[in-house]
Amino acid sequence: MNDTPPDMPPLSSTVSECLARLESLEVKAAFGDDALDQLSTEVYRQQAVIERLLQEVRDLRRQLDATRVAGEGGSVRDELPPHY
Repeated sequence: MNDTPPDMPPLSSTVSECLARLESLEVKAAFGDDALDQLSTEVYRQQAVIERLLQEVRDLRRQLDATRVAGEGGSVRDELPPHY
């Protein structure tokens, strides 16, 4: 006697389908892991660039402030470009 209902596929077919689906999911997970690693690396690189740019802005602000302090008391004529 066969215990499976008549509309069910044979067990070997069901196992094969499950294995194929499992393999497909494993491939998708591997690609997802790879994409996540690439994105993580890119975010790390961009954060380093952002930090470097912020430091450059801080340095430029300090230079500007130092120039303004050193330039106080000078005449407006000193600020004119040399071609005037």
